[in-house]
Amino acid sequence: MNIQVVDAAGHSFNSHRSFFEKVQLLLDLIKFEHTVFALPFALASAAVAADGFPGWWKLGWILVAMVGARSAAMAFNRIVDVGYDAENPRTKDRALPRGLISKSAVWLVVILGAGLLVLAAGMLNGLALMLSPVALMVVLGYSYTKRFTSWSHIVLGMSLGIAPVGAWIGVRGVIESAPIVLAAAVMLWTAGFDVIYSLQDLEFDRRAGLFSLPKGVGEWRALALSRLMHVVAIGFLVWFGLIVRMGAVYYAGIVVVSAFIGYEHSLVKPGDYSRVNTAFFTMNGFVSVGFLLFVVGDIAARLRL
Repeated sequence: MNIQVVDAAGHSFNSHRSFFEKVQLLLDLIKFEHTVFALPFALASAAVAADGFPGWWKLGWILVAMVGARSAAMAFNRIVDVGYDAENPRTKDRALPRGLISKSAVWLVVILGAGLLVLAAGMLNGLALMLSPVALMVVLGYSYTKRFTSWSHIVLGMSLGIAPVGAWIGVRGVIESAPIVLAAAVMLWTAGFDVIYSLQDLEFDRRAGLFSLPKGVGEWRALALSRLMHVVAIGFLVWFGLIVRMGAVYYAGIVVVSAFIGYEHSLVKPGDYSRVNTAFFTMNGFVSVGFLLFVVGDIAARLRL
């Protein structure tokens, strides 16, 4: 028997849901599709570290680590922010604030995701395993930063930026300068687009006492800082290419990626956030996937595959 339940906002839903419906709710809750932001950079880092294909074993465990870390981070963020999400008009219809899924189920995702990261790290090498708790501290700790700093965007950037470092360590078992430079690029790229995304919550952040760059310095200056972050990020991508001696295909890719980022900024202006989702989701997907394709293309051209 299905029982109709009405939540505080007046939404009705069935209390008995199929297994697949619950899985779909969890995937939507953790925004599984957003893995596309960091994963291509991790794969690109692995390809450069291996100077080609890193092998199915390493590639598979790098993918497991990425999915685990991302899932744990997003689920933990939903738990920590559930009170704010319930009050924010943009997020009040999420599954957890509406009671469509239990906190215990979301905690299970956190535990399983963290476990997958540690397991995958251990299957790669000892250094990866040793550093996996540090990675978890960064990706989980981000959830609290909006409570005390306007620079939470940078911490989110660090959460994604550790992906290429982790992938490099997974392949080579050592920490080197090249993936750190790539991580800096990813950090600033992520922070820059998160500043754009946070414009949607400016009024709510003011009411709730949360911190962000748009709230701290105003919309115009926040967008200017976002542009500056992206310019510096492109500089780091060029530096990365120089360190690992990438070729013409790679630098052509940097030009294309720069054009995508420039177009992203043209979509958003103070007071007009109607195209934020296009800037955030579509264009950033093009940036990350495009970067991976040009890295692989450059390696393939060099190896004449």
